Amino acid sequence: MATAEKNVFEVPSKEQVSENNQAIFDNLEKNLGFVPNLYATFALNDTALGDYLAFQNRKSSLTGKEREIINLVVSQVNECQYCLAAHTALAKNYKFTDEQILEIRRAQVSFNEKYNTLTKFVKETTVNRGRPSQNAVDQLFEAGYTQAQLIDIIIVIGDKIISNYIHNITQIPVDFPAAPKL
Repeated sequence: MATAEKNVFEVPSKEQVSENNQAIFDNLEKNLGFVPNLYATFALNDTALGDYLAFQNRKSSLTGKEREIINLVVSQVNECQYCLAAHTALAKNYKFTDEQILEIRRAQVSFNEKYNTLTKFVKETTVNRGRPSQNAVDQLFEAGYTQAQLIDIIIVIGDKIISNYIHNITQIPVDFPAAPKL
């Protein structure tokens, strides 16, 4: 029986990507100071990076804090070390403390009941592949979330699943400080 060769992914440099992606790299460098390895990996495809960034940066009825909470919970469920590292760093920009970030990742938030309900819904939705219990949905609405926000929550879950899967398959190097283990 033949042995399959291990597929090794390397982060492409600016010179190795399409002209369109080179322009996106320039914008990322200008706005972030660098091109994160995961974004660069999207650029292995001519259109994926632009499509993903447009999807990720779409207008939302959720706050930045709520989107970051979703990113952390989904990345924890999917055990994506890259996204856990990146979103731990980004969550600090929203003034979440180290302990609050760990609580969010555990979906056991003691500092805000609405966020606690959101984390539980996101975790259950992700673990059950889009099939949360009716109780989880009811609790989300009871916490004050709307139907429009439910749609946005699902969109952010989908966004994060995409990036989690890309990293979990490619295993490109993490270029953010490692997230603490739970």
